[in-house]
Amino acid sequence: MNSERLANIALAGLSLAPLVVNVDPNLNVVLTACLTVFVGCYRSVKPTPPSETMSKEHAMRFPLVGSAMLLSLFLLFKFLSKDLVNAVLTCYFFVLGIAAFSATLLPSIKRFLPEKWNEDLVIWHFPYFRSLEFEFTRSQIVAAIPGTMFCVWYAKQKHWLANNVLGLAFSIQGIEMLSLGSFKTGAILLAGLFVYDIFWVFFTPVMVSVAKSFDAPIKLLFPTSDLKRPFSMLGLGDIVIPGIFVALALRFDVSRGKGPQYFKSAFSGYAVGVISTIIVMNWFQAAQPALLYIVPAVIGFLAVHCIWNGDVKPLLEFDESKTQSTEEVAAEESKKVE
Repeated sequence: MNSERLANIALAGLSLAPLVVNVDPNLNVVLTACLTVFVGCYRSVKPTPPSETMSKEHAMRFPLVGSAMLLSLFLLFKFLSKDLVNAVLTCYFFVLGIAAFSATLLPSIKRFLPEKWNEDLVIWHFPYFRSLEFEFTRSQIVAAIPGTMFCVWYAKQKHWLANNVLGLAFSIQGIEMLSLGSFKTGAILLAGLFVYDIFWVFFTPVMVSVAKSFDAPIKLLFPTSDLKRPFSMLGLGDIVIPGIFVALALRFDVSRGKGPQYFKSAFSGYAVGVISTIIVMNWFQAAQPALLYIVPAVIGFLAVHCIWNGDVKPLLEFDESKTQSTEEVAAEESKKVE
């Protein structure tokens, strides 16, 4: 059994465990965050490089766009009915949840279905709008069934487990699908969001207020024994944003035909960052911007390891949009043999 499958099983077990036993919320936060990043990173390794990667300009703008969206949500909750805003957001995340949960389950489901169901595309045209069409496989329809059931459960009950399952699906899909392209772009994005997180948590009430008011799976909930504070929370951004950087380190290792060398240092940095957040949060008994601790740890661990090995230049020159697919590499090797 490979490490990714073991991590999937451990993540599923950890998610269900609070239903039957008391799980320390601090330990739960650390293990859940680390397992989610681990699973997402390994799922991001694909035979072909990503067709679209984030540019440096997009990375620079991202914290500004995020700030505008955060402030907009804060104002919506302040001037409109909280129930109305959350009802609209529930409908939106209902559709997104089906897509994310189905895509997360699909690799496991495909193994048990006929090959034709996995490969043959079904094209569906919108009635009266024939130019609009959807392409999907029968396997994707099968995967959408449990996805729809979970989303219906979440919309009706808003149970913490349903929230977490959808949140984990969003996180895994985000890490799997998003590509930074290069470590330079990643460093720009993480540095910008480092400042963003500090500003909105320490200098304004906006981030904490939106997190408490926003009744949608944009955060993971961990049950506690404290009646005044029944749940500990971890935002999905604290998983996905550093997660896509750690995933880039893994794909960098794969592109060089080596074992998970720099992935281990980046992943260790993420684990240390999450643990540091928990320690400081409990020490001061106040919400903490997790990226304040995660970003320096991830970049620092990777940088020290890279400098120690003398691989600074290849790491900075790595550009995922220019890497070859495994098929192209195989074709070039066969030509050399001929």
